[in-house]
Amino acid sequence: MTGKRLTQYAHGGGCACKIPPGELEDVVAGLTAAPADPNGELIVGLDTGDDAAVVTLPDAPGGPAVVATADFFTPVVDDPYDWGRIAAANALSDVYAVGGRPLVAVNLLAWPRGVLPFDLAREVLRGGLDVAARAGCHVGGGHSVDDPEPKYGMAVTGVADPARLLRNDTGKPGTPLTLTKPLGVGVLNNRHKATGEVFPHAVASMAALNRDACAAALAAGAECATDVTGFGLLGHLYKLARASGVTAVVDAAAVPYLDGARDAVRAGYVSAGTRRNLDWVTPHTDFASTSEDDRLLLADAQTSGGLLVAAELPGHPVIGELIPATDHPLLIR
Repeated sequence: MTGKRLTQYAHGGGCACKIPPGELEDVVAGLTAAPADPNGELIVGLDTGDDAAVVTLPDAPGGPAVVATADFFTPVVDDPYDWGRIAAANALSDVYAVGGRPLVAVNLLAWPRGVLPFDLAREVLRGGLDVAARAGCHVGGGHSVDDPEPKYGMAVTGVADPARLLRNDTGKPGTPLTLTKPLGVGVLNNRHKATGEVFPHAVASMAALNRDACAAALAAGAECATDVTGFGLLGHLYKLARASGVTAVVDAAAVPYLDGARDAVRAGYVSAGTRRNLDWVTPHTDFASTSEDDRLLLADAQTSGGLLVAAELPGHPVIGELIPATDHPLLIR
């Protein structure tokens, strides 16, 4: 709209800006104290680093549980409308990842008001509004601050059946692993930030809702799932395997990638977040003869990635399975 490239106003982009998982776990360790007189029962919380919090209401026994989450990040693409769409889809994904339906969201906007025009901010918010509407989710306002670096996302409230949740600590040996979106948006976004090249297929993947994947997982009777975002496939799968007390086996050749992702890795467009992800999981992973490029792609920091479901879902590739725990929580073959 103004010739300004939004990605140039941020130190990183999208979910690659997350605080590294190992550092984050150290920060939040032990911060799980419950109130003395709770207004509801927290049934999914911080303990296993799941995708959203889930609370049941004491005055509605047998009724739906409340799902709560928040997600925001720096610009991942230069187009403000697309950034808004991607950020909203990413925030809504946390609700789908636990088997819920989003009801209402509020915007979270940080904006350098003296640097970037508010016409761009309006386009960001319009993109978020359009994706939330596609999800059947109201947007009821939000909060904004003047910030040197632009950031956008949403806090989302939804509902879920407490008897049919998708959790990251309920994986069972003998269960296949299905991935519902291809990997590679991280390296393509990094290439976009560095060169200005536009990758419409990556934008389309990031802006797509995980609603249908959630419905398919519940229909298949799945109990265990997570979404694949800033910690990469390996990071999120490691958290799932650790929480479930199993080992996850990944068939590297079965993992789907977006066109151009391998070229982007070979050209060196790998974010620092991806390298931190790989460093975090390497001590817990048997990579066998997996190449360095494959390791980086498997750890690629995704923004608004797909669901990783412990079940077989029609139309999506099975990329591995869960087996009884071994010396390594992750085995890459």
